[in-house]
Amino acid sequence: MSNPLADMEKPDVIFCIGTNMTEAHPVAATRLKRAIARGAKLIVADPRRIRLAEMAHLYLPIRVGSDAALLLAMAHVIVREGLYNERFIAERTEGWERFKEHVQQFSPQWAEGICQVPAQDIETAAIWYASADKGAIYYTLGITEHICGVENVQTLANLALMTGHIGREGTGINPMRGQNNIQGAGDSGALPNNYPGFQPVTDPVNQAKFEKAYGRKVDLEKGWTKVQALDLAGDQVHAMIIDGENTLVSDPNREHCEHALRSLEFLVVMDIFLTETAQLADVVLPAAAWGEVDGVFTNTERRVQRVRAAVPPPGEAKPDWWIISQIAQRMGLKGFDYDHPSQIFNELCELSPIYHGLDWERVATGKYHWPVPYKGHPGTPILHQDGFVNGRGKFSCTHYRDPAETIDDEYPVWLTTGRRLESYHTRTQTGRSDGIDYLLPQERLEVHPEDLAAWGIQDGEWVRLCSRRGCIKIRVKATRRSPRGTVFASFAFSDTPINVLTGSGYDPITHTAELKVCPVRVEPVREPAVAPSPAAVAD
Repeated sequence: MSNPLADMEKPDVIFCIGTNMTEAHPVAATRLKRAIARGAKLIVADPRRIRLAEMAHLYLPIRVGSDAALLLAMAHVIVREGLYNERFIAERTEGWERFKEHVQQFSPQWAEGICQVPAQDIETAAIWYASADKGAIYYTLGITEHICGVENVQTLANLALMTGHIGREGTGINPMRGQNNIQGAGDSGALPNNYPGFQPVTDPVNQAKFEKAYGRKVDLEKGWTKVQALDLAGDQVHAMIIDGENTLVSDPNREHCEHALRSLEFLVVMDIFLTETAQLADVVLPAAAWGEVDGVFTNTERRVQRVRAAVPPPGEAKPDWWIISQIAQRMGLKGFDYDHPSQIFNELCELSPIYHGLDWERVATGKYHWPVPYKGHPGTPILHQDGFVNGRGKFSCTHYRDPAETIDDEYPVWLTTGRRLESYHTRTQTGRSDGIDYLLPQERLEVHPEDLAAWGIQDGEWVRLCSRRGCIKIRVKATRRSPRGTVFASFAFSDTPINVLTGSGYDPITHTAELKVCPVRVEPVREPAVAPSPAAVAD
């Protein structure tokens, strides 16, 4: 996120696209509600009429997978109407003239034919956002979980650059992270192309730096992504450690995923519960939960915060850092003899420029947003205020392209996926709560009532939901939240494995799966009548 969460209350216009914020980020969404109460205008682009759409001043019911068409048309309107920020563009960007010419071809009328949003509404959205004194963009996985996820983000960045809505209070490009320490994981080097602090592994300066720090030669090439590792399982990848992820339920194309994990010679899973993935493992190492460890989280707004153990870990459970250190030491690796998480965090601060001014004691109060480049630096709640890291913001000449798979006669319905308020991710944790089970006992396929009528299916009946990868059985729920021709389900329930269906393609740069778009067909399942018991007849 370029701006802190507190800034959600400050824009004049808020543009939310690909984010079901009130369900996926309900606490943060309270700030957005305050902004609306204060008078901010809300634009929401989403295929479903989610709660956020009901709150919107302008709702754009976009067809799944067509975000780029909408965004390119908005850029077209901003250029056509002369609403771009000439001073900001001249002082802080490059590639403007080429981009300005590029977007001439993407009219709102062109976009309407693709994304099914009226051209007039596209124009209104563009004018509202560009004309605002403070315009802010918020997005989540609805933008990135596509084969063109990187291009979608670049296209959003174009809108911020051409209007100057970045580097100031109440503006910015703000991706909402899905879990409490996803940002911190990336910061710490849990990416195949970066050392800690987003330092590219291919840079010779970085290579020399980390060779000196670690006292050994380092790899000179990018590592494999998880997608690549699963594809190579049993061939070039023979052993795997999965730490805190229920891969079998969360990853697309479940059949391929399970085959990959079973092809390994040795699988280790570290987790707090015996998940579906852990049940496939040769060894399960019991990890401590967040309330049982001392450590550091960095959240979605880049705020670096200490976490403190409230209770000791049960039984033989140990913190993840301890388990990994022990594995490394028993493999004969040096430099892993840590006694406390403070040593690990201080090493991160020493080696990472964005953390360099921090240490274990300084983050005790949780007041710092990285980058904190030196001791005494106050932190950086708002990025890009005085300039961009690489000098100038670059306009990207992106295009629209169809999803990896599109609907046809055999698979005529769009399936899109997401999260639900009552459950968290694959329910590894929330699925063990009786109260949550009472609120959300099973997954249901959201279908428009008119589609159900056309298909001869009653609300609550079972259906077979099939894609090019397989079929599952699921109950339907009639709701006007999903538009005609589009159905929705979450991937939270292992007994309703939506990931059997998904997995048609990946973004070529990030290898993020296209989980938001999957052509399917819906078939009724007629359950045989169950004869009443003698006791029931007597009653």
